[in-house]
Amino acid sequence: QVQLVESGGGLVQAGGSLRLSCAASGRTFSRYVMGWFRQAPGKEREFVAAIIWSGDTIRYADSVKGRFTISRDNTENTVYLQMNSLKPEDTAVYYCAAKTGWLGYSDDRRMDYWGKGTLVTVSS
Repeated sequence: QVQLVESGGGLVQAGGSLRLSCAASGRTFSRYVMGWFRQAPGKEREFVAAIIWSGDTIRYADSVKGRFTISRDNTENTVYLQMNSLKPEDTAVYYCAAKTGWLGYSDDRRMDYWGKGTLVTVSS
């Protein structure tokens, strides 16, 4: 079992930055692929970024590429999402998720564990 707790959301102006954190419980954190997803009001949840257990392989949604950076610290059981140059369309609840195996890293139906989410609001 893995429990995930997100933090770092809030209100920021367009062009600003936020860093989200996701703290994971359990001794096997380093074995999991970690991902960030988001869900905007009235929209389906969508993939944002994913990082493999070693950190060697990373993927981003096209909408955040070049602006967001995912990273992980396996000694701290934490995954991060650094968000720069934020836009109003980035407004959403951001969820941390974990799964075993890299296949399906961008498919929310294939994630094994979820946090409760943290709200990010970007004002124009």
